Amino acid sequence: MSAHQQTAASPFIRACRREPVPHTPVWFMRQAGRSLPEYLKAREGIAMLDSCTRPDLVAEITLQPVRRHRVDAAVYYSDIVVPLKAIGLDLDIKPGVGPVIADPIRTRADLARLRDLEPEDVWYVTEAVGLLTAELGETPLIGFAGAPFTLASYLIEGGPSRSYERTKAMMYGDPELWSDLVDRLARITSAFLTVQIEAGASAVQVFDSWAGALAPAEYRSQVMPASAKVFDSVARYGVPRIHFGVGTGELLGLMGEAGADVVGVDWRVPLDEAARRVGPGKALQGNLDPAVLFAPTAAVEAKTREVLDAARAADTGHVFNLGHGVLPNTAPDALTRLVEFVHLETSA
Repeated sequence: MSAHQQTAASPFIRACRREPVPHTPVWFMRQAGRSLPEYLKAREGIAMLDSCTRPDLVAEITLQPVRRHRVDAAVYYSDIVVPLKAIGLDLDIKPGVGPVIADPIRTRADLARLRDLEPEDVWYVTEAVGLLTAELGETPLIGFAGAPFTLASYLIEGGPSRSYERTKAMMYGDPELWSDLVDRLARITSAFLTVQIEAGASAVQVFDSWAGALAPAEYRSQVMPASAKVFDSVARYGVPRIHFGVGTGELLGLMGEAGADVVGVDWRVPLDEAARRVGPGKALQGNLDPAVLFAPTAAVEAKTREVLDAARAADTGHVFNLGHGVLPNTAPDALTRLVEFVHLETSA
């Protein structure tokens, strides 16, 4: 039996398909990582991008939150810049900063550095996914990749940005170069997702982390076509496709239209309103504010009930998650209690 068949009846996959579930499934963006002491121990002395190329370590880190929190899905431990590093770009992840690109992509000549990603470039992903699916059994593994816009913004800016001035300058000032850049990144992202699915990932999430910097008209004309190519490229596998961005309340309908089966919602828009914006036929994922986990348990439970009530009102498939990633100083026990609370509150 394939990994996809093994996980088909899991609450997570059923919720993504808007089918009845025994309880609302839960997983967290960044559930594997800095909030866990066992992660810090496993990563000791190992650079972030190096850790992503060691299959045994990737498998261990991916499994840690599943063991500890009993979440309904694992998410593959990696980073959105891994495929860019794999095709030879000179980049690194600097602690406290994020991805930093040595030579930003700003001219047509620079495009030549973005060659297609081949499966052998990321052999360690295939190996790690194989180890994970064997261990996870009926628990789904979520693969992921960065969306073309977010990857492009890192490449053009040279690192994280608050205003995306160089990115938008290219988008407005050289639309042809922009289109060719995001098209090339769509091919790389598609190849990276394909490797994960063919190795056994049961679902995939595309992170368009910075798409909230765009107005809907810009998103529709300059970004959505490339994102749609990514979702179309993996449609043949039939695995659920999730689309997530931060500050994307104005874009939720378009993000669903790009081809996702599940639209991730940050904490700024209640799920019943998000369902109205997204329209019928899509499940929703989210959307507790990650900062709520620093409040006392009673307050966490009250805010969680609000999310669950809004999801019931939305009357569509619901995967419980945070509205963004787990914050580094989050107490692990708060996450464990949250999983248990959601399961108990929503059990049939």
